[in-house]
Amino acid sequence: MASRAAELLGLQDRTVLEVSAAGRGRRLLRVAASSLFAEHAAPGLIELFAKRAADLDLELSVRDPAHFDTLLLTRTVDIAIGPKPAVIDPALTCRPVMNHRIVLVAGPTHPLAGVPAGPHQLREQIWLMGPSAADGGAVPALVRRIGVPEDRQRIFQSHAAALEEAKRGKGVAAGLSFTVAQDVARGHLVQLTGPQVAFDAVWHSLMLTEQGGPSAAAELSRFAATPRAIQAMMRGAGVTVGHFRPSIHVTLWS
Repeated sequence: MASRAAELLGLQDRTVLEVSAAGRGRRLLRVAASSLFAEHAAPGLIELFAKRAADLDLELSVRDPAHFDTLLLTRTVDIAIGPKPAVIDPALTCRPVMNHRIVLVAGPTHPLAGVPAGPHQLREQIWLMGPSAADGGAVPALVRRIGVPEDRQRIFQSHAAALEEAKRGKGVAAGLSFTVAQDVARGHLVQLTGPQVAFDAVWHSLMLTEQGGPSAAAELSRFAATPRAIQAMMRGAGVTVGHFRPSIHVTLWS
């Protein structure tokens, strides 16, 4: 009964939003995303997708991937993008969106820069990480695989902030390969080498099945996996303010 009540409240809230949007001749698509996807890939995706529909507003909220299923089932959000859940509710559709690689980097003056690093050396370093270290994605999986002690982990409010600290030689940082490539090419960061310094993963989209989910969510789910969308996510462009509705749920520590 509690689950059904939460779903009814979610439907009520969505109905209010849809009626309000209809009065303005616009549609609203609420997108939940993991912190890593939201910071580095969502801006480019939202910009490109918003151009396809002039009447569409998008609301992005950073959420814990562990709560994606609840958010979707209660109609709090329309679509969620991030790491694939360990267990997928039968009422949800899960589709792969984008392959990505997590790599370890450090500043050019760091002791491990240019030196092959094994698990023992990596465990001894200070690890500088963004909020994705607290979710169930690729970064915590890499940390667990290497066995980094908790007292060696430092979590920042953004992944960009963690990378900035790494540039100053304060420790090693885990970052998306396509986001650190430019800093590596310029010599601001050095990509570490060794047997366990990279981790491959896939972002997935989650939404209610076609019968229960809004068409805009289904369209975004399909569009996000296209080559054009993937290129936009890697470029990281921003969306114009006319198409974007900031959400009160946006937080790096939800």
